[in-house]
Amino acid sequence: MNTQEILSKLVSFDTVSARSNLPLIDWVEAYLKSHGLAPFKVFDETGEKANLFVTIGPEDQPGYILSGHTDVVPVDGQDWTQDPFTLTERDGKLFGRGACDMKGFLACCLAKVPEMVKAPLKKPLHIAFSHDEEVGCIGVRALLQELKDKGVPAEACFVGEPTDMQVVLAHKSKASYRVEFTGLSCHSSLAPHGVNAVHYAARFVTKIEEMARALADGPRDDLFDLPFSTAHTGVLRGGTALNIVPDHCELMFEFRVLPRESLAACVEEIKRYAMEELLPEMRQTHPEANIEFIPYSEIPGLDTAEDAPVTSLAKRLAGRNDIAKVAYGTEGGLFQTMLGVPTVVVGPGSIEQAHKPDEFVRISELEKCGRFLDQLIETAC
Repeated sequence: MNTQEILSKLVSFDTVSARSNLPLIDWVEAYLKSHGLAPFKVFDETGEKANLFVTIGPEDQPGYILSGHTDVVPVDGQDWTQDPFTLTERDGKLFGRGACDMKGFLACCLAKVPEMVKAPLKKPLHIAFSHDEEVGCIGVRALLQELKDKGVPAEACFVGEPTDMQVVLAHKSKASYRVEFTGLSCHSSLAPHGVNAVHYAARFVTKIEEMARALADGPRDDLFDLPFSTAHTGVLRGGTALNIVPDHCELMFEFRVLPRESLAACVEEIKRYAMEELLPEMRQTHPEANIEFIPYSEIPGLDTAEDAPVTSLAKRLAGRNDIAKVAYGTEGGLFQTMLGVPTVVVGPGSIEQAHKPDEFVRISELEKCGRFLDQLIETAC
Protein backbone atom coordinates (compact mmCIF):
# COMPACT_ATOMS: atom_id res chain seq x y z
CA MET A 1 0.00 0.00 0.00
CA ASN A 2 1.24 3.48 -0.81
CA THR A 3 1.08 6.52 1.46
CA GLN A 4 -2.20 7.85 0.08
CA GLU A 5 -3.93 4.47 0.35
CA ILE A 6 -2.80 4.09 3.95
CA LEU A 7 -3.82 7.65 4.80
CA SER A 8 -7.26 7.01 3.34
CA LYS A 9 -7.62 4.02 5.65
CA LEU A 10 -6.37 5.91 8.72
CA VAL A 11 -8.70 8.86 8.11
CA SER A 12 -11.66 6.49 7.82
CA PHE A 13 -11.26 5.60 11.51
CA ASP A 14 -13.11 8.12 13.67
CA THR A 15 -10.48 8.52 16.39
CA VAL A 16 -11.79 11.70 17.97
CA SER A 17 -10.28 11.71 21.46
CA ALA A 18 -13.62 10.97 23.15
CA ARG A 19 -13.79 7.63 21.30
CA SER A 20 -11.74 4.44 21.24
CA ASN A 21 -8.76 4.27 18.90
CA LEU A 22 -8.61 0.47 18.99
CA PRO A 23 -10.03 -0.13 15.48
CA LEU A 24 -7.18 1.95 14.03
CA ILE A 25 -4.57 0.41 16.32
CA ASP A 26 -5.76 -3.11 15.49
CA TRP A 27 -5.53 -2.35 11.77
CA VAL A 28 -1.99 -0.97 12.13
CA GLU A 29 -1.00 -3.98 14.25
CA ALA A 30 -2.26 -6.38 11.57
CA TYR A 31 -0.45 -4.40 8.86
CA LEU A 32 2.84 -4.56 10.79
CA LYS A 33 2.44 -8.27 11.52
CA SER A 34 1.86 -8.90 7.81
CA HIS A 35 5.42 -7.67 7.30
CA GLY A 36 6.81 -10.07 9.89
CA LEU A 37 7.04 -7.57 12.74
CA ALA A 38 6.07 -7.97 16.40
CA PRO A 39 4.40 -4.77 17.64
CA PHE A 40 3.10 -4.48 21.19
CA LYS A 41 0.32 -2.41 22.68
CA VAL A 42 0.09 -0.45 25.93
CA PHE A 43 -3.53 0.04 26.98
CA ASP A 44 -5.09 2.74 29.11
CA GLU A 45 -6.93 1.90 32.34
CA THR A 46 -10.23 1.38 30.53
CA GLY A 47 -8.85 -1.00 27.92
CA GLU A 48 -10.62 1.07 25.27
CA LYS A 49 -7.51 2.90 24.02
CA ALA A 50 -3.97 1.84 23.28
CA ASN A 51 -0.54 2.97 22.24
CA LEU A 52 1.44 0.86 19.79
CA PHE A 53 5.18 0.35 19.47
CA VAL A 54 7.27 -1.68 17.07
CA THR A 55 10.99 -2.09 16.47
CA ILE A 56 12.44 -2.76 13.03
CA GLY A 57 16.08 -3.85 13.06
CA PRO A 58 18.51 -4.81 15.84
CA GLU A 59 16.92 -4.35 19.26
CA ASP A 60 20.18 -4.07 21.20
CA GLN A 61 21.39 -0.92 19.46
CA PRO A 62 20.26 2.70 20.03
CA GLY A 63 18.02 3.73 17.17
CA TYR A 64 15.58 6.31 15.90
CA ILE A 65 12.00 6.76 17.12
CA LEU A 66 9.27 7.97 14.78
CA SER A 67 6.47 9.27 16.99
CA GLY A 68 2.89 10.26 16.21
CA HIS A 69 -0.55 10.37 17.80
CA THR A 70 -3.62 8.57 16.47
CA ASP A 71 -6.35 10.76 17.97
CA VAL A 72 -7.94 13.77 16.26
CA VAL A 73 -10.00 16.75 17.38
CA PRO A 74 -13.80 16.78 16.96
CA VAL A 75 -15.63 17.93 13.83
CA ASP A 76 -18.79 18.99 15.69
CA GLY A 77 -20.00 22.44 14.71
CA GLN A 78 -17.53 22.73 11.84
CA ASP A 79 -18.67 23.44 8.28
CA TRP A 80 -17.05 20.70 6.18
CA THR A 81 -17.65 20.55 2.42
CA GLN A 82 -17.16 16.77 2.38
CA ASP A 83 -17.27 13.84 4.78
CA PRO A 84 -14.41 14.50 7.24
CA PHE A 85 -13.73 10.77 7.61
CA THR A 86 -13.42 10.09 3.89
CA LEU A 87 -10.11 11.17 2.35
CA THR A 88 -10.83 13.44 -0.62
CA GLU A 89 -8.25 14.56 -3.17
CA ARG A 90 -8.57 17.98 -4.79
CA ASP A 91 -5.99 20.30 -6.40
CA GLY A 92 -3.00 18.43 -5.02
CA LYS A 93 -4.45 18.37 -1.50
CA LEU A 94 -5.84 15.51 0.58
CA PHE A 95 -8.79 16.56 2.76
CA GLY A 96 -9.96 14.76 5.89
CA ARG A 97 -9.92 15.00 9.67
CA GLY A 98 -6.41 14.20 10.79
CA ALA A 99 -4.94 14.29 7.28
CA CYS A 100 -2.59 17.01 8.50
CA ASP A 101 -2.64 16.52 12.28
CA MET A 102 -1.20 13.97 12.15
CA LYS A 103 -2.25 10.88 10.25
CA GLY A 104 -0.31 12.08 7.22
CA PHE A 105 2.91 11.41 9.12
CA LEU A 106 1.65 8.05 10.37
CA ALA A 107 0.82 7.03 6.80
CA CYS A 108 4.28 8.06 5.57
CA CYS A 109 5.92 5.91 8.25
CA LEU A 110 3.73 2.88 7.58
CA ALA A 111 4.23 3.15 3.82
CA LYS A 112 7.99 2.86 4.35
CA VAL A 113 7.74 -0.27 6.51
CA PRO A 114 8.39 -2.71 3.63
CA GLU A 115 11.60 -0.83 2.77
CA MET A 116 12.61 -0.68 6.45
CA VAL A 117 12.15 -4.44 6.76
CA LYS A 118 14.24 -5.17 3.67
CA ALA A 119 17.04 -2.72 4.54
CA PRO A 120 20.25 -3.99 6.23
CA LEU A 121 19.70 -1.80 9.28
CA LYS A 122 22.63 -1.35 11.65
CA LYS A 123 20.48 0.81 13.93
CA PRO A 124 16.82 0.10 14.61
CA LEU A 125 13.87 2.21 13.56
CA HIS A 126 11.05 2.39 16.10
CA ILE A 127 7.48 3.43 15.35
CA ALA A 128 5.52 4.81 18.31
CA PHE A 129 1.82 5.62 17.92
CA SER A 130 -0.05 7.09 20.90
CA HIS A 131 -3.57 7.98 21.99
CA ASP A 132 -5.08 11.11 23.57
CA GLU A 133 -2.40 13.60 22.59
CA GLU A 134 -5.04 16.19 21.77
CA VAL A 135 -6.34 16.24 25.35
CA GLY A 136 -3.04 16.73 27.13
CA CYS A 137 -0.51 14.18 25.82
CA ILE A 138 -2.11 11.62 28.11
CA GLY A 139 -1.59 8.29 26.37
CA VAL A 140 2.10 8.44 25.49
CA ARG A 141 3.14 8.64 29.15
CA ALA A 142 2.28 4.99 29.77
CA LEU A 143 4.12 3.98 26.60
CA LEU A 144 7.22 5.93 27.62
CA GLN A 145 7.19 4.32 31.05
CA GLU A 146 6.99 0.91 29.37
CA LEU A 147 9.95 1.76 27.12
CA LYS A 148 11.89 3.01 30.13
CA ASP A 149 11.15 -0.19 32.05
CA LYS A 150 12.20 -2.30 29.07
CA GLY A 151 15.39 -0.28 28.64
CA VAL A 152 14.76 0.43 24.96
CA PRO A 153 17.81 2.41 23.77
CA ALA A 154 17.24 5.39 21.49
CA GLU A 155 19.60 7.84 19.86
CA ALA A 156 17.00 10.33 18.65
CA CYS A 157 13.27 10.90 18.31
CA PHE A 158 11.38 12.63 15.50
CA VAL A 159 7.86 13.74 16.41
CA GLY A 160 5.93 14.15 13.17
CA GLU A 161 3.59 17.04 14.00
CA PRO A 162 2.90 19.28 10.98
CA THR A 163 5.82 21.70 10.55
CA ASP A 164 6.02 21.89 6.72
CA MET A 165 9.03 19.59 7.23
CA GLN A 166 10.88 22.39 8.99
CA VAL A 167 12.93 21.26 11.98
CA VAL A 168 11.41 22.54 15.25
CA LEU A 169 13.82 22.50 18.18
CA ALA A 170 11.66 23.72 21.01
CA HIS A 171 8.15 24.33 22.24
CA LYS A 172 6.71 25.89 25.36
CA SER A 173 5.72 24.05 28.50
CA LYS A 174 2.03 24.21 29.38
CA ALA A 175 -0.08 23.87 32.49
CA SER A 176 -3.86 24.25 32.52
CA TYR A 177 -6.33 24.07 35.39
CA ARG A 178 -10.01 24.21 36.15
CA VAL A 179 -10.75 26.35 39.19
CA GLU A 180 -14.01 26.11 41.13
CA PHE A 181 -15.15 28.98 43.37
CA THR A 182 -17.72 28.15 46.07
CA GLY A 183 -19.40 31.10 47.73
CA LEU A 184 -22.70 31.78 49.49
CA SER A 185 -25.98 32.48 47.69
CA CYS A 186 -28.62 35.00 48.74
CA HIS A 187 -31.11 37.45 47.22
CA SER A 188 -29.34 40.14 45.24
CA SER A 189 -31.01 42.86 47.35
CA LEU A 190 -28.94 41.50 50.24
CA ALA A 191 -25.77 41.01 48.19
CA PRO A 192 -23.31 41.92 50.99
CA HIS A 193 -24.69 39.00 53.05
CA GLY A 194 -23.56 36.54 50.40
CA VAL A 195 -20.23 35.58 48.83
CA ASN A 196 -20.38 36.27 45.11
CA ALA A 197 -18.41 33.48 43.44
CA VAL A 198 -18.50 35.27 40.08
CA HIS A 199 -16.96 38.43 41.55
CA TYR A 200 -14.09 36.50 43.08
CA ALA A 201 -13.56 34.52 39.90
CA ALA A 202 -13.47 37.81 37.99
CA ARG A 203 -10.72 39.09 40.27
CA PHE A 204 -8.83 35.87 39.63
CA VAL A 205 -9.17 36.43 35.86
CA THR A 206 -7.88 39.99 36.29
CA LYS A 207 -4.83 38.59 38.08
CA ILE A 208 -4.24 36.19 35.18
CA GLU A 209 -4.41 39.17 32.80
CA GLU A 210 -1.88 41.07 34.93
CA MET A 211 0.45 38.07 34.84
CA ALA A 212 0.02 37.85 31.06
CA ARG A 213 1.17 41.45 30.70
CA ALA A 214 4.15 40.83 32.95
CA LEU A 215 5.11 37.72 30.98
CA ALA A 216 4.90 39.68 27.72
CA ASP A 217 7.42 42.15 29.16
CA GLY A 218 9.67 39.36 30.44
CA PRO A 219 12.25 37.06 28.83
CA ARG A 220 12.02 36.57 25.07
CA ASP A 221 13.24 34.05 22.53
CA ASP A 222 12.77 35.41 19.03
CA LEU A 223 13.06 31.99 17.41
CA PHE A 224 9.56 31.26 18.75
CA ASP A 225 6.52 32.15 16.66
CA LEU A 226 5.32 33.99 19.79
CA PRO A 227 8.56 34.98 21.55
CA PHE A 228 7.37 35.28 25.16
CA SER A 229 5.45 33.27 27.76
CA THR A 230 1.66 33.66 27.94
CA ALA A 231 -1.26 33.36 30.36
CA HIS A 232 -4.86 32.94 29.25
CA THR A 233 -8.36 32.37 30.65
CA GLY A 234 -10.52 30.45 28.19
CA VAL A 235 -13.69 29.51 30.10
CA LEU A 236 -15.76 31.32 32.75
CA ARG A 237 -19.14 30.01 33.91
CA GLY A 238 -21.27 31.09 36.85
CA GLY A 239 -24.61 32.42 38.03
CA THR A 240 -28.21 31.43 37.40
CA ALA A 241 -30.27 34.64 37.56
CA LEU A 242 -29.63 38.35 37.97
CA ASN A 243 -31.44 38.55 41.32
CA ILE A 244 -29.44 35.69 42.88
CA VAL A 245 -25.94 36.15 44.28
CA PRO A 246 -24.09 33.20 42.65
CA ASP A 247 -22.56 30.65 44.99
CA HIS A 248 -20.63 28.81 42.29
CA CYS A 249 -18.36 29.79 39.42
CA GLU A 250 -15.76 27.85 37.48
CA LEU A 251 -13.08 28.89 35.05
CA MET A 252 -10.26 27.36 33.06
CA PHE A 253 -6.87 28.97 32.56
CA GLU A 254 -3.48 28.06 31.16
CA PHE A 255 0.15 29.12 31.14
CA ARG A 256 2.43 28.50 28.15
CA VAL A 257 5.97 29.22 29.23
CA LEU A 258 9.30 29.38 27.39
CA PRO A 259 11.15 26.12 28.10
CA ARG A 260 13.93 27.81 30.09
CA GLU A 261 11.48 29.74 32.28
CA SER A 262 9.69 28.33 35.33
CA LEU A 263 6.19 27.02 34.72
CA ALA A 264 5.98 26.03 38.38
CA ALA A 265 6.65 29.60 39.49
CA CYS A 266 3.70 30.87 37.43
CA VAL A 267 1.36 28.25 38.87
CA GLU A 268 2.57 28.96 42.40
CA GLU A 269 2.01 32.71 42.00
CA ILE A 270 -1.62 32.38 40.92
CA LYS A 271 -2.36 29.74 43.58
CA ARG A 272 -0.85 31.97 46.26
CA TYR A 273 -3.00 34.89 45.13
CA ALA A 274 -6.14 32.74 45.30
CA MET A 275 -5.42 31.13 48.64
CA GLU A 276 -3.79 34.02 50.50
CA GLU A 277 -5.79 36.99 49.18
CA LEU A 278 -9.14 35.88 47.78
CA LEU A 279 -10.06 32.93 49.97
CA PRO A 280 -9.54 34.65 53.35
CA GLU A 281 -11.88 37.45 52.20
CA MET A 282 -14.51 34.94 51.13
CA ARG A 283 -14.32 33.09 54.45
CA GLN A 284 -14.82 36.26 56.49
CA THR A 285 -18.46 36.09 55.36
CA HIS A 286 -18.81 32.36 54.83
CA PRO A 287 -16.31 30.04 56.60
CA GLU A 288 -17.13 27.18 54.21
CA ALA A 289 -16.28 29.17 51.08
CA ASN A 290 -13.66 27.47 48.95
CA ILE A 291 -11.40 27.71 45.91
CA GLU A 292 -10.34 24.40 44.38
CA PHE A 293 -7.67 23.94 41.68
CA ILE A 294 -8.22 20.86 39.52
CA PRO A 295 -5.34 19.99 37.14
CA TYR A 296 -6.46 19.66 33.53
CA SER A 297 -3.21 19.02 31.69
CA GLU A 298 0.50 19.63 31.98
CA ILE A 299 3.03 19.24 29.18
CA PRO A 300 6.77 19.77 29.63
CA GLY A 301 8.56 22.01 27.19
CA LEU A 302 10.96 20.82 24.53
CA ASP A 303 14.38 22.44 24.38
CA THR A 304 16.94 21.01 21.98
CA ALA A 305 20.18 22.82 21.22
CA GLU A 306 20.83 24.23 17.76
CA ASP A 307 24.14 22.37 17.62
CA ALA A 308 22.81 19.05 18.97
CA PRO A 309 23.51 15.98 16.81
CA VAL A 310 19.77 15.32 16.42
CA THR A 311 19.33 18.84 15.06
CA SER A 312 22.07 18.42 12.48
CA LEU A 313 20.72 15.02 11.50
CA ALA A 314 17.16 16.27 11.14
CA LYS A 315 18.22 19.22 8.99
CA ARG A 316 20.21 16.91 6.74
CA LEU A 317 17.32 14.46 6.43
CA ALA A 318 14.85 17.27 5.68
CA GLY A 319 17.21 18.94 3.23
CA ARG A 320 16.90 22.39 4.81
CA ASN A 321 18.92 24.48 7.26
CA ASP A 322 16.25 26.69 8.81
CA ILE A 323 14.94 25.95 12.29
CA ALA A 324 12.03 27.14 14.40
CA LYS A 325 10.47 27.09 17.86
CA VAL A 326 6.71 26.98 18.44
CA ALA A 327 4.11 27.95 21.04
CA TYR A 328 1.97 24.79 20.74
CA GLY A 329 2.85 21.68 22.72
CA THR A 330 3.76 18.20 21.51
CA GLU A 331 4.78 14.83 22.93
CA GLY A 332 8.39 15.80 22.22
CA GLY A 333 8.92 17.27 25.66
CA LEU A 334 7.87 13.97 27.25
CA PHE A 335 10.27 11.93 25.11
CA GLN A 336 13.01 14.33 26.17
CA THR A 337 12.16 14.43 29.89
CA MET A 338 10.88 10.88 30.54
CA LEU A 339 13.26 8.93 28.29
CA GLY A 340 16.12 11.40 27.98
CA VAL A 341 16.02 11.04 24.20
CA PRO A 342 17.22 13.98 22.07
CA THR A 343 14.10 15.08 20.19
CA VAL A 344 12.96 17.40 17.43
CA VAL A 345 9.59 17.96 15.81
CA VAL A 346 9.38 17.61 12.04
CA GLY A 347 6.49 16.46 9.89
CA PRO A 348 4.39 17.04 6.77
CA GLY A 349 1.66 19.65 6.53
CA SER A 350 1.07 23.03 8.12
CA ILE A 351 -0.17 23.65 11.64
CA GLU A 352 -2.31 26.37 10.05
CA GLN A 353 -4.56 23.61 8.67
CA ALA A 354 -4.84 21.65 11.93
CA HIS A 355 -8.17 21.53 13.82
CA LYS A 356 -10.03 23.41 11.06
CA PRO A 357 -12.92 22.34 8.82
CA ASP A 358 -11.68 20.98 5.51
CA GLU A 359 -8.34 20.10 7.09
CA PHE A 360 -5.85 19.03 4.42
CA VAL A 361 -2.29 18.00 3.75
CA ARG A 362 -0.59 18.66 0.43
CA ILE A 363 0.56 15.61 -1.50
CA SER A 364 3.88 17.38 -2.03
CA GLU A 365 4.35 17.51 1.76
CA LEU A 366 3.85 13.75 2.05
CA GLU A 367 6.41 13.29 -0.69
CA LYS A 368 8.91 15.43 1.23
CA CYS A 369 8.30 13.34 4.32
CA GLY A 370 8.85 10.20 2.27
CA ARG A 371 12.26 11.49 1.18
CA PHE A 372 13.09 12.32 4.81
CA LEU A 373 12.32 8.73 5.77
CA ASP A 374 14.32 7.38 2.83
CA GLN A 375 17.34 9.31 4.10
CA LEU A 376 16.72 8.05 7.64
CA ILE A 377 16.63 4.44 6.47
CA GLU A 378 19.91 4.99 4.64
CA THR A 379 21.43 6.57 7.75
CA ALA A 380 20.30 3.63 9.91
CA CYS A 381 22.06 1.28 7.48
